[in-house]
Amino acid sequence: MSNNQRPYSGTSQRAELHKRIWAIADDVRGAVDGWDFKQYILGILFYRFISENMTEFFNRAEHEAGDPDFDYAQLSDEEAEVDFRPNTVEDKGFFILPSQLFENVVRQARTNENLNTDLANIFKSIEGSAIGYPSEDDIKGLFDDIDTTSNRLGGTVAEKNKRLTDILTGIADINFGAFEDGEIDAFGDAYEYLISNYARNAGKSGGEFFTPQTVSRLLARLVMDGVDTVNKVYDPTCGSGSLLLQMKKHFQAHIIEEGFFGQEINMTNFNLARMNMFLHNINYNNFSIKRGDTLLNPLHLEEKPFDAIVSNPPYSIKWVGDADPTLINDDRFAPAGKLAPKSYADYAFIMHALNHLSSKGRAAIVCFPGIFYRKGAEKTIRKYLVDNNFIDCVIQLPDNLFFGTSIATCILVMAKNKTENKILFIDAGQEFKKETNNNILEEKNIDKIVTTFSQKTDTQYFSRYVPLAEIEENDYNLSVSTYVEKEDTREKIDIKALNREIAETVARIDTLRASIDQIVKELEDE
Repeated sequence: MSNNQRPYSGTSQRAELHKRIWAIADDVRGAVDGWDFKQYILGILFYRFISENMTEFFNRAEHEAGDPDFDYAQLSDEEAEVDFRPNTVEDKGFFILPSQLFENVVRQARTNENLNTDLANIFKSIEGSAIGYPSEDDIKGLFDDIDTTSNRLGGTVAEKNKRLTDILTGIADINFGAFEDGEIDAFGDAYEYLISNYARNAGKSGGEFFTPQTVSRLLARLVMDGVDTVNKVYDPTCGSGSLLLQMKKHFQAHIIEEGFFGQEINMTNFNLARMNMFLHNINYNNFSIKRGDTLLNPLHLEEKPFDAIVSNPPYSIKWVGDADPTLINDDRFAPAGKLAPKSYADYAFIMHALNHLSSKGRAAIVCFPGIFYRKGAEKTIRKYLVDNNFIDCVIQLPDNLFFGTSIATCILVMAKNKTENKILFIDAGQEFKKETNNNILEEKNIDKIVTTFSQKTDTQYFSRYVPLAEIEENDYNLSVSTYVEKEDTREKIDIKALNREIAETVARIDTLRASIDQIVKELEDE
């Protein structure tokens, strides 16, 4: 690491860090597509983080014990095995030998002809250090997507090694600051920024693994509104973990007592989410990210119920539905009496979340707008949710907030402890700031939505707190536009004044016509 660079902190420094790290990511990928290349940048950033994390862990203990000059990175592997490996995996979840540390590997990278295979072996060794320990599932396969022998890096070993060296030295040159100086979140911030940028540039596929931070912040504030503590936080379709991490980032004052839980079907996203947890300094024993199909193979049944659930499930994807007759007997789906249609799994995710929600908890879920008015099985499930007073609020969001789709999505807020038989509808379609590629929610927009949600206020053209009887009358349609009148922003015209103006104009035309006729007649008479 270049010691002459200052660490990045504050808004301007953060912007500088973002600009620099994206430039490195862009420079080193060469002709490789950025989306395909992201694992290398993200993975090696993670590798640097856990190396420095482990070094600081040992150094701090030795400095406090009276050896101020101790540096774990200078130790021999043999000494580390004897004196430092015991009990470390129980504490940290993994172990790294001094020779395997990022700073020692990057120092010799340019002259190491075996760099690509050495890195592969180091990654295997880090994962292997957790085998047989409680952290095994949290560490296993973390580096699977970082194939240092792939032809994507180059056709020859020398080309691969050059590309890897460029990545290592580029990331090494960024001064994230010292762990003991409290700059630890700079790693997590950089990681989130990179994921966001990759998502923005990836089009549709980007939206499948990353929820924009401003939307994540809104969901986090909705589920935590008026709450002092929650037992744990859950995201059944967690992608890269951005929603879960917003809960940590914005609610340090709140106590999330038992950690962060998520499930993800995609292997790459599953690995990104676990790395993301570590990078935000959430230890392995405070999170449980599992891989699998949430609808058909839910993996957190033993951990439910959850006081806080945040989710941005895939919109209207296909699922097995009633082709599997056993699903109607599943505790998650049975209460509604119908399964979500095969072509639209949205309500399957919603019923899954409801099943995992505690009696005092709240769930905030990003939804496709069609689920609020479509008929058939979806209406049956909607009726169940309304009749049992589980729906707290429906919020219409602005369009073009998400990567890969311009659709104006909605947020469904559910709770099991409502005291009034009413549902709040909020039309936040105009609450945004326009940016080049996507609209964003500013803090003032989020504040307005959350304040209205908290106070359940009626505001013309913005919100209405609607009795269930009125929703019944509307055949269980939950579209915000059914209940919140849209303001007519067209110019209002005074028809009487307009008619007077037209009459005056016609009279002037008649006078003008008469004058012209007179002139023409005089010319003809000559």
